[in-house]
Amino acid sequence: MMTKFELNNQEYIELMKLLKFQGLVESGTEAKMVIDNGEVMVNGETELRRRCKIRTGSKVAYDGEVIEVL
Repeated sequence: MMTKFELNNQEYIELMKLLKFQGLVESGTEAKMVIDNGEVMVNGETELRRRCKIRTGSKVAYDGEVIEVL
């Protein structure tokens, strides 16, 4: 499933925060675990940096969900 996320005049959002904000994980601890386990992809590449800066145009995939950042 594809969802959209607007940065609303912010330069970026950290990967962990995006996963939590979109409700894909229930806590920061869970976000850390799924990122550390290599379960999250950013623009088609596995992303292991918890605080990776997600900017406009990025696509984040986790657990069958894809978030397009606007």
